[in-house]
Amino acid sequence: MKPVTRRWILAGGATAVVAIVVAAVIGLRGGSAGTEPAAATPSAAADEPSSVAARYLDAFAAGNATAAGNLTDDPAAASALLAAVRTGLPAAQAQVLLRQVTPAGDGKASGAFHVTWTLGAGRTWAYDNSLQLIRTGDHWSVHWTPALVHPKLEANQRLALRTRAGTPAVVDRDGKPLMLWQESGIQPAEGNPAPLLRSSMTKLTQEQGAGGWSVTRTDAAGADVETLGGTGTAQAKPLTITLGAGAQGAAQAAVDGARFPAALLALQPSSGEILAVAQNAAAGLDPKAFSGLYAPGSTFKIATAAAVLQHGGQDANTVLDCPASVQLGQRTIPNDNNFALPPQPLHSAFAHSCNTTFAQLASGLPADALARAASQFGLNADFEIPGISSEAGKVEPAANQAEQVENAIGQGKVQASPFGIALMAATVAAGRAVTPKLWRGLDTRVNTGYQPPPGGVIGALRQMMREVVTGGTASELRGSGQVFGKTGTAQFGDGTQSDGWFAGYRGDVAFAVLLKGAGSSKPAVAAAATFLSGL
Repeated sequence: MKPVTRRWILAGGATAVVAIVVAAVIGLRGGSAGTEPAAATPSAAADEPSSVAARYLDAFAAGNATAAGNLTDDPAAASALLAAVRTGLPAAQAQVLLRQVTPAGDGKASGAFHVTWTLGAGRTWAYDNSLQLIRTGDHWSVHWTPALVHPKLEANQRLALRTRAGTPAVVDRDGKPLMLWQESGIQPAEGNPAPLLRSSMTKLTQEQGAGGWSVTRTDAAGADVETLGGTGTAQAKPLTITLGAGAQGAAQAAVDGARFPAALLALQPSSGEILAVAQNAAAGLDPKAFSGLYAPGSTFKIATAAAVLQHGGQDANTVLDCPASVQLGQRTIPNDNNFALPPQPLHSAFAHSCNTTFAQLASGLPADALARAASQFGLNADFEIPGISSEAGKVEPAANQAEQVENAIGQGKVQASPFGIALMAATVAAGRAVTPKLWRGLDTRVNTGYQPPPGGVIGALRQMMREVVTGGTASELRGSGQVFGKTGTAQFGDGTQSDGWFAGYRGDVAFAVLLKGAGSSKPAVAAAATFLSGL
């Protein structure tokens, strides 16, 4: 006997016959096998077992349950199950290859075929199967059994396609969905939450289990009995990002209310978990909250004060001058708007952001003192956070005195990102090194870590940062609870423009706000107030 081969492709509910190769027509008469004359009539050929098998598989591939069922010895049961198969495998396309039909004698024959299902983009499921044919009088029919659909399918069972469509791909710290699996790919949940991290969430989710799907056989109640094919479980747990919906919403509201390009990043000092990251439409791609490096202005006085307390022989109560400007070598350092204050303690100079006080103090420090202090707050640390590129800052030893005094007030060659400034505030709040985290279950790799200043220095900085709010440059935040912080204004370009900063913490939330081109720190302080009111 030679094989009878036929191929079908179902597309859009129509059947296209790709090829028909008939090598021989097999006829069974009275249980004996023989070869029909070459000039067999069409009606005789139509009732041959090979033709019946081909027509059954043709209808099966086309999804025509009634036509396929009518070619079996149990049309009602066959039609019902074949229709249910198409319900369980929605929008499926089937390709069927009939390999052979073999006479078995005594009015019976058997066939072998191969099925390939296309169940959506990138989803292909294939298997081999067989069928039996029986002759009743002059007619052949396919013997019905659920195994005709799949070799393992049994009575009262169905097939079901399990995908992740509509299920969460990423959830926040409280389990609220941020990204959803859809047939078109991973899409943001309603409201497009955390747009700055959308590409990171998509990339990591795909890496963790892209395209998870399966075909299962289910019982009469619809419960899965066994997985028959697929690339992975469709019930995989979503990734959990450390963002909080409340903090993220408050951060977005704060930057959206700003009149300048704005970015805000917040994290939890106790755990290092990043709670929110947002920027407004005016910001476009700049500022870059995680990796953009900018002059931090007077927020860097947190590090400068730490260096002074450790190396300068002064404490928070040492009384120091605060003139309107000071000449140090070839560099003239002015206070903002050239204000001057009478001699006052270091903590008050910090609260009022006296550039002249800190420049004079820095001029007497070792060339590497500010770089070492910056490292104690993580500004020279290197972290690999899955899914994002981050850079906290870059602070190197000063090359000369002019560079040293400029660095002391967060100008010169000192650079930091909003991420780095938030990490600085978190270090003061926690009193220890903080490892930033964006995911639960995916660890941050610490390439270069850091150690915080001594406890006495941290304690003094907390008092100084509190005074910034109670009676200093961020007094607008006095109604926002027990806030600790530091303002900053940093010139850029030709010096005629400046950015506004605020770095601080309240309770277990540390954050940094940057407003590009704001001209002063006041808009950043206002954005901080909006953020805190939304928490």
